[in-house]
Amino acid sequence: MSPKPVTYADAGVSIDTWNSVKGDIGKLVASTYNDKVVGRFGQFGGMFDISSFRSMQKPVLVSSVDGVGTKLKIAIAMGRHETVGQDIVNHCVNDIAVLGARALFFLDYIATGKLLPEITRAVIAGMATACKSNNCVLIGGETAEMPDFYARGDYDIAGTIVGIVDEAQIVDGRAIASGDRIIGLRSNGLHTNGYSLARKIVTEIGGMKYEDAMPGSEASIGAELLKPHRSYAAVLDLMQQKLIKGCAHITGGGFVDNIDRILPSNCDAAINAETWEPLPIFKFLQRTGNVENAEMFRTFNMGIGMVLVVDKKDQAVVLNSPIIREFGPVAIGEITPGTGVVNMQYS
Repeated sequence: MSPKPVTYADAGVSIDTWNSVKGDIGKLVASTYNDKVVGRFGQFGGMFDISSFRSMQKPVLVSSVDGVGTKLKIAIAMGRHETVGQDIVNHCVNDIAVLGARALFFLDYIATGKLLPEITRAVIAGMATACKSNNCVLIGGETAEMPDFYARGDYDIAGTIVGIVDEAQIVDGRAIASGDRIIGLRSNGLHTNGYSLARKIVTEIGGMKYEDAMPGSEASIGAELLKPHRSYAAVLDLMQQKLIKGCAHITGGGFVDNIDRILPSNCDAAINAETWEPLPIFKFLQRTGNVENAEMFRTFNMGIGMVLVVDKKDQAVVLNSPIIREFGPVAIGEITPGTGVVNMQYS
């Protein structure tokens, strides 16, 4: 008797499963399209018409790529996948916004051991929601089913974004000078960084479950940790008004390893951590894990997701601008003479 013919599905990859969700995903992707998208969903590459940017003197494309990290472990444990798609888009939007670039289009990559349609739909629905909120097109992506590489139910996501800015409008920090003021825009949680430490504190040191209520809150620990990464794209309007000299996205490395990326070599940044109240989730993690201040502020955003450097004379205008009111802007420090170092002052 001849042996049974082996198929791709026998090896753990089901083309039929992908085809069953392609239609739903196509609708989600197409819902982000605008009149600059050329072609249709399902082609080998995404095409975007940039002819409308002829008015720019010297248009510069700005790109970035990132992932969500081990926050995904919490999403998987909680069975909640709707926000991590928003996380990856907003994170990437912020990474190019700090340079003055507006997002044009986004591409995603989802890798999993076994393609589970409901999870894939939820993740991409989150991406589509965030893309529309940021006037950005979800122009393409890749879904890879890799049996034996990931455990069932596990997955990873990454995203690439492309934006545009006129060269004369680039905000890179070179105009920063001693005496400038630093303004913080509030986060709503950990965003997408520090989760390996947060998970260790909760499950190993604290012996807790993500479903447990966070002390002093009606919300669960998991719900607090899954709050989506905010988009700060609104700061672009302040940049157009020439009110922002430098801008830093507070991600991995916290304050020390992100603000220094925009400092001139003859300037330091002095951050007074007493000027704002860290969110309860950070207090809970620090107390439970017995983590020192320096480690907390270098690992987490501690309630400040983005910082803006402005001229002293413009500080009040920026702090009171309705453009960023929803982020609760607060003065957190100033620029001093130095060598490109971030100095933290803790309580």
